Amino acid sequence: MELKKEWKPLLGILALFAAAYWLPLGVPRFDNALREAFELVKWYAREHVLLCLVPAFFIAGAIGVFVSQASVMKYLGPKANKVLAYGVASVSGTILAVCSCTVLPLFSGIYRMGAGIGPATAFLYSGPAINVLAIAFTARILGLEMGIARTVGAVGFSVVIGLLMHLIFRKEEQAKVAAWADMPEPEVKRPLWQNAVFFFAMVAILVFANWGKPDAITGVWHTIWSMKWAITAAAAAGLGAVLVAWFGIVWWKVVAVAVPTAVLALLFPAMPQLAFGVAALGLSIVLATDKSEGGTWFTTSWDFAKQIFPLLFIGVFFSGLFLGQPGREGLIPSSWVASLVGGNSFGANLFASVAGALMYFATLTEVPILQGLLANGMGKGPALALLLAGPALSLPSMIVLMRILGWKKALTYILLVVGMATVTGMAYGALFPA
Repeated sequence: MELKKEWKPLLGILALFAAAYWLPLGVPRFDNALREAFELVKWYAREHVLLCLVPAFFIAGAIGVFVSQASVMKYLGPKANKVLAYGVASVSGTILAVCSCTVLPLFSGIYRMGAGIGPATAFLYSGPAINVLAIAFTARILGLEMGIARTVGAVGFSVVIGLLMHLIFRKEEQAKVAAWADMPEPEVKRPLWQNAVFFFAMVAILVFANWGKPDAITGVWHTIWSMKWAITAAAAAGLGAVLVAWFGIVWWKVVAVAVPTAVLALLFPAMPQLAFGVAALGLSIVLATDKSEGGTWFTTSWDFAKQIFPLLFIGVFFSGLFLGQPGREGLIPSSWVASLVGGNSFGANLFASVAGALMYFATLTEVPILQGLLANGMGKGPALALLLAGPALSLPSMIVLMRILGWKKALTYILLVVGMATVTGMAYGALFPA
């Protein structure tokens, strides 16, 4: 036995033993934090996996199969028209009401297909950050001034961060351009408008199934919310029709999935996850047994799920362990957070940015959290810093990004978001003091 090769496994075993031996069970804060970690994982599984992640995986898989790499390179590649590429990427969040984790499969799909690191990261940031409903909610609860600042900051961030990522990794971007130059013209199996309808139906399912209940009981947002499941059902029916008419899926298979889904939706309206789960399982079986494009679509979607799913749950667990949930503490006391974000110092803004980047925010939850922090003395600058860094990043999303981009690109992106949020928060706090 060569002892030099065995010291690493030995250290790993000793570290695992020490962690188990001195596990602080019985200490109230640790026990509570452990419970919060599992509570957050449970909540995430119930509220986000079926309604958010599963549709996102199907969309990401469809991007990989039905959108040609040449098309992605043309419109989002390193040599694409900058105004078009960054314009589309920076306002995508107005359509996608998704969190920092749900956007990951979509980002991974377009990035793998050849999108430039600049437009891709602009999309990655804007997806969860520029949510029309969240911005309206921010303006209503935290004031019009904060709502406008969040809008301007989020749109500007997505473009600036994308451009900086492009400049920092421009050598790799040039290699993509060279590879694209040798790419053959793709074969077109169906008109562009048919693919557009197909993706529109899937995005509509993702968006409206997750449409959050607004604070107001009247108005256009409340009207849309009250009709969300009817709109989702219509989009699902449209998707089924598209699969039969244009993608060669046998009609009776689609009906066999649609009927039990509709029955469960009608019988258990308070548990939409049940119908969603049956629909996702049925569609998976239909696609997996298809010997044409459907089979490839399922395989690609499943590859994304295998890569991202476990890492997200690990990240959610540790996010709950360290930071808890809104109104409930993890290992880090919330009083520490509140005491460190007062005023408008560099430290307060930096801490708010880092704390926001580590926390997991479901769509819209950042607003009531900030409302409570502001009431306890949080400065307006740090509040904006948290709003700009929080929804776009989280500990779970960071873990996954390391896997998708590699540690160098992921760390650069994270530092850009945190750094820009810090500087913007300081500027906002100086211009609009409390």
